[in-house]
Amino acid sequence: MTKIVVVYHSGYGHTQRMAQAVAEGAGAELQAIDAEGNLPEGGWDALGAASAIIMGSPTYMGSVSWQFKKFADASSKPWYTQAWKDKLFAGFTNSASMNGDKSSTLNYLFTLAMQHGGLWVSQGVLPSNSKAAQRNDLNYLGAYSGAIAQSPSDAGANEMLPGDLETAKAFGKRVRDVAAKFRT
Repeated sequence: MTKIVVVYHSGYGHTQRMAQAVAEGAGAELQAIDAEGNLPEGGWDALGAASAIIMGSPTYMGSVSWQFKKFADASSKPWYTQAWKDKLFAGFTNSASMNGDKSSTLNYLFTLAMQHGGLWVSQGVLPSNSKAAQRNDLNYLGAYSGAIAQSPSDAGANEMLPGDLETAKAFGKRVRDVAAKFRT
């Protein structure tokens, strides 16, 4: 069986909801990076045993949160031994603005995956960009390199749009399906 882990940091709960949707679609285990930038006990072992690692962070000031960056810097230990080489990787993010420079965050996650010798899985869902498109359609925000969501700065995590969460769930399923093709 393919083991998939979603490792993420969430500052206000929005990215956590997105991580839960991604994990649901992927049938994945969640590993939350805490407010101090640390993984729970056994987190590094779970990542080491995973066939696919899906990374998530809110987009703050055009990049990942400092807590996620601390995790990324600590991943230099598996990097040094190439422990994550040839694993599948994917990424997702959320920010308050429609654009919010989310692509910078996805590029950061992609670069981290490439440094580990990983293989990147894209969104794999065409954008909903016709005149008939509605905000709750799949991939309404039009991302290709990973899943993205938008949550107004004054909205609670429970107010995330169903379309963004369905897009995250479909993204998780995409990673699961690609991982199944790579299963040995």
